[in-house]
Amino acid sequence: MFKLPVLRLGKHQPRYPLIQGGMGVGISGPVLSGAVALHGGVGTIASVGLAVSSPLYNGNNYFEANQQAVKDALEKARRIAPEGVLAVNCMVALTDYELHVRSACEGGTDVIISGAGLPLKLPDYTKDFPDVALVPIVSSRKAADLIVRRWEKLYGRIPDGFVVETPKYAGGHLGVTKAAQVDDDAFSLETVVPELAEYIQKELKLDIPVIAAGGIWDRKDVEHSFSLGAKGVQMGTRFACTFEGDASDRFKQAYIDATEDDVVIIHSPAGLPGRAIKNPFIRDYIEGHVESKPCIANCLTHCRYKKTRETFCIAQALVDALKGNWEEGLFFCGSNVTRCSKLEHVEDIIRELFVE
Repeated sequence: MFKLPVLRLGKHQPRYPLIQGGMGVGISGPVLSGAVALHGGVGTIASVGLAVSSPLYNGNNYFEANQQAVKDALEKARRIAPEGVLAVNCMVALTDYELHVRSACEGGTDVIISGAGLPLKLPDYTKDFPDVALVPIVSSRKAADLIVRRWEKLYGRIPDGFVVETPKYAGGHLGVTKAAQVDDDAFSLETVVPELAEYIQKELKLDIPVIAAGGIWDRKDVEHSFSLGAKGVQMGTRFACTFEGDASDRFKQAYIDATEDDVVIIHSPAGLPGRAIKNPFIRDYIEGHVESKPCIANCLTHCRYKKTRETFCIAQALVDALKGNWEEGLFFCGSNVTRCSKLEHVEDIIRELFVE
């Protein structure tokens, strides 16, 4: 048994130094996050797109329904894990980002994890909830430094941790702006985690954790991350393919069936590289032929489909994937999707990583 670091996020400390990655739309909902929190990790609800699974959504009230859906999801997860640590992942790139954050705080989240842009105003949105830990997602020391200096200057607050997500292996949007940066060693965990850990300890003289994300699958990956200076790991793809995962069975089967040739990098409607499974929809998109369903809502601050209609409504494509529409969905995934061979239980994964 290797010695586990303690993962402390503000006032919150899970039993194990593990965060379950936030996966929208609806992939990491209340059941998955509740199960992870129950068994000792940080269970994370992705706030984006929860409205589409809410009985309150009537097709015309997306933003209002989503605010309540975030609170409802937290309530359901809390019933599963009354004493567990729960987080909500809120994307900066959303047009109603502030409402996502406020809804999560009002719903009782312990932690806000925030990426897809720099969460420079996050302390302002959470000022009435001082016990909520704030954890930005970054891909470089430079981004972390900018956040720290801005937060200290304007709000007198520092982050409670940083998630470092490498585009080399992560799923969904990859935290860089160009496809050429995906495999750049400058954004690898081996480069960024030690740099950021040293910066925090020696320059800032603070004790806040770095959490390694992207490509985490087994105990070997966990130990390697800790050897780099991380005090926690974040895992998404493996948890998506669990019995407790909130996605449809067909979504999970797509993960189980995926081969290396099926995993591709696309230029998403958000203008960023993303990693996904090459199903019929994505194959046609790569070849330059795609038909989109109508836009669900004005959900992204930067959306090529909204501006040019040349791509597709990413929200609708992610909803189709959640529901198991293999022909028309966007199945985001991490590079480890090829290692999914069966459905697992959350408890068994955590036990394998930290107990056995």
